[in-house]
Amino acid sequence: MTTPVVSIAYHSGYGHTAVLAEAVRDGAAEAGATVHFIKVDAITEAEWELLDASDAIVFGSPTYMGTASGAFHQFAEATSKRWFTGAWLDKLAAGFTNSGSKSGDKSHTLHYFQTLAAQHGMHWVNLGLKPGWNSTAGSEHDLNRLGFSSGAGAQTNSDEGPEGVHKADIATAEHLGRRITETTRVFIAGRAAVSA
Repeated sequence: MTTPVVSIAYHSGYGHTAVLAEAVRDGAAEAGATVHFIKVDAITEAEWELLDASDAIVFGSPTYMGTASGAFHQFAEATSKRWFTGAWLDKLAAGFTNSGSKSGDKSHTLHYFQTLAAQHGMHWVNLGLKPGWNSTAGSEHDLNRLGFSSGAGAQTNSDEGPEGVHKADIATAEHLGRRITETTRVFIAGRAAVSA
């Protein structure tokens, strides 16, 4: 069985998004991936090469003013060198984000990640969960408690540090890590079967 290589390319301004990145990493590793953890605001040439060699890349950023952080945008613009060479063509991609508000326009950040992935010809992997906490039988402890479909969305009160990241949001990010790994494994196996 092939071991998927999953890289988590993220920026975290105050540590909240880093908690989610660690959860994605844990979920991916639990599902059997080799995982690379890359802070995009301090990326090295060796880490760019890790991204190029990965089967899947998971993008992560806080949502600031309705979009990904400035540091993530700088990274995204720098990926144009990969776009010119097609280095990320047919890799898989997924994403996660955190904001201080329940909505915070996080969908826009997730769609921004999807567009970035599409620019590179990558295949987007969604969260694959129904929304939680949307009935009287639900609670804030449900997976996908905020009801996002495109990726993992989290909310942390703006006056709390990284320790305030909601446990259900951490569990949702872990789910995303497992899902991207399992989907990548199927994708690799299918590609190998076609070329055999």
